[in-house]
Amino acid sequence: MTDTVFVLNGPNLNLLGTREPDIYGSDTLADIEAMLGEKARELGLAIDFRQTNHEGVLVDWLHEARSVGAKAVLLNAAAYTHTSIALLDAIKAIELPVIEVHLSDPAMREGFRHLSYVGIAAVDEVKGLGPRGYAVALEKAAAL
Repeated sequence: MTDTVFVLNGPNLNLLGTREPDIYGSDTLADIEAMLGEKARELGLAIDFRQTNHEGVLVDWLHEARSVGAKAVLLNAAAYTHTSIALLDAIKAIELPVIEVHLSDPAMREGFRHLSYVGIAAVDEVKGLGPRGYAVALEKAAAL
């Protein structure tokens, strides 16, 4: 096992900073990556930070995290959180701790966002803290 934490981001997160800033804030995904890189160094961890708009790519990256012996995965699956049984199955299959991350709190939003397939298999979740939630989730991963 390595001290690398995979940070996987799903669809539309590449648009952070301009997409619905009243919900998601004005920080870009690059801003979050930079902040998290600093936090990782403080914790003695490395991060492998990625974003895709494609469900199957997220599944492949979860498999990769297992094959390289990552310490944990922080997963903001975005909309796939609420729709993807494939991600649920992949999380179960990789036998790594996965921490679910959300910038907003899905429970405070539309009803269809209340179900989290990711959450069924994740060991923990951080939601509603904006970009700081990624740092909180990384601290949780470091403590595993």
